[in-house]
Amino acid sequence: MKDFDELIQKKGLPAVGRTVRSKDHKTLWRVMEHRELWQNVLDDPKTGEPRMVPAIHLTYWRIKEGAQPGVGKMMGYTYTLYDNTFENHWEVMP
Repeated sequence: MKDFDELIQKKGLPAVGRTVRSKDHKTLWRVMEHRELWQNVLDDPKTGEPRMVPAIHLTYWRIKEGAQPGVGKMMGYTYTLYDNTFENHWEVMP
């Protein structure tokens, strides 16, 4: 969908298979999964109706020398246009 493509482009989210570095711990992680979903946000203040926004969930696998791909620590995060967690914590590797 157009909404998800816009989110990926604006946030600079990596594709599956790309490597990222944690800015906090300087560890390398590989993007293993990409899911498109809808994230709940605060209800509309005027109408009280619930709202949802497009979001991308990325699953990461920690790259560790000597470990087989996909074996070891994994984690995932969900990103929307309304947060800056990807930019603050990750760097896409060339």
